[in-house]
Amino acid sequence: MLLWVPQALLVLLLPMLLAQGEARQRGGPQASNTSRPALLRLSDHLLAHYRKGVRPVLDWRKPTTISIDVIIYAILSVDEKNQVLTTYIWYRQFWTDEFLQWNPEDFDNITKLSIPTDSIWVPDILINEFVDVGKSPSIPYVYVQHQGKVQNYKPLQVVTACSLDIYNFPFDVQNCSLTFTSWLHTIHDINVSLWRLPEEVKSDKSVFMNQGEWELLGVLTQFREFSIESSDCYAEMKFYVVIRRRPLFYTVSLLLPSILLMVVDIVGFYLPPDSGERVSFKITLLLGYSVFLIIVSDTLPATAIGTPLIGKASLREEISLVRTWPPSCSSVSVCLPCTGVYFVVCMALLVISLAETIFIVRLTHKQDLQQPVPAWLRRLVLERMARLLCLGEQPTSQRPIGTFQATKTEDFSAMGNHCSHVGGPEDLEKTLKGTDGPPPPPRREASLAVRGLLQELSSIRHILEKRDDIREVARDWLRVGSVLDRLLFRIYLLAVLAYSITLVTLWSIWHYS
Repeated sequence: MLLWVPQALLVLLLPMLLAQGEARQRGGPQASNTSRPALLRLSDHLLAHYRKGVRPVLDWRKPTTISIDVIIYAILSVDEKNQVLTTYIWYRQFWTDEFLQWNPEDFDNITKLSIPTDSIWVPDILINEFVDVGKSPSIPYVYVQHQGKVQNYKPLQVVTACSLDIYNFPFDVQNCSLTFTSWLHTIHDINVSLWRLPEEVKSDKSVFMNQGEWELLGVLTQFREFSIESSDCYAEMKFYVVIRRRPLFYTVSLLLPSILLMVVDIVGFYLPPDSGERVSFKITLLLGYSVFLIIVSDTLPATAIGTPLIGKASLREEISLVRTWPPSCSSVSVCLPCTGVYFVVCMALLVISLAETIFIVRLTHKQDLQQPVPAWLRRLVLERMARLLCLGEQPTSQRPIGTFQATKTEDFSAMGNHCSHVGGPEDLEKTLKGTDGPPPPPRREASLAVRGLLQELSSIRHILEKRDDIREVARDWLRVGSVLDRLLFRIYLLAVLAYSITLVTLWSIWHYS
């Protein structure tokens, strides 16, 4: 009996000892794992058997939804000639990776981990309007939450194509789109959505650099599904960046000098119409305006698809054509850059003003062979137009057109009668007898001397009368030219005012629309 008791105790204790040994063997690796950092253990746990080439879903029928968000940071440049917009944005995208999930309690309550971007699957979301690779900083990490939500934040310098309409320059508003879509995957594999509400995206200007030439009006969003040459559909998210140019700089440097030159041109009409200084003044003003356009040509936008209301104005090619006149075939085929409608009209008005001045100066120019004012022109201009312009009744010459010839004939006949009367022998003898003095000269010589003196006096009288007639004709033409100058000046002033009111109205509508 005593020998059986130890054997029974050994049989009972042996399973317990074996169980304790196995437990120690199992607890050895776990004890060694608890000594490693939790971040390292979690990273090894997530990436040990991870395949970044496979879309991270447990059920392949389930699409991966990419939530997108865009914040505009700055408008770097707007190239109107090449139709390119360069912006700097803060880009954020979110998706769920079902292969990157864990229990925070097993890893020291870690709920978020940063992982290298090159180690996990990343969607192929691109911008369709990309035309050049910008200088964007590389962000090598993404955040992963324990539910598998991935946060990819990165700044981007975006160089995109945009249809820029500069007809309303410098009061233009541009609307450029940024279209985010998967380049390869259809909507059954990758779908896109907006991370924030559209109202929040539209009014978000918290980080925008608002001190440049362009002002951010808002960012509009639109989701769309489309298909290309097949039945497969693709999803895209559009962000419409609406910007407006600040016109103060261009108003001060372009519009104001041009307006001042036009005002000086209008003031030039108050110079006397018969003065040649008005022509030289107008030519100098036109030349100064041309030089002004050449100076400011580099500050104006240029485009090859449309003509802006105020646009690229360059006269270098025109000056080269003038220097090489007569132009050759090669010089004629030069393509001049489009000139803004505003500057074209201003230049045309200056040319019209110069042409009107030349016409008035030619009309009032004094010349010896100038014909008298016709009767119909006298009635039309000096009577009707003068009353219409409230200039009062214009004085006219009372001498008829044939006065000079009739006066000349009468003077010749009177001179002959006078010479015959003075040169008679009896009268001359009586005159000589009644006077005391030296003996008179012979009668024939005295008669010839008196006749010659009378002829000289008559010639002087005719010259003076002819000069008076020429002056009277010149005065009549001057009166006609003055009335026509007032008429053309008022027509020119009305044209300038109508053009100015039209421009101000259009710019006001575009600015406040």
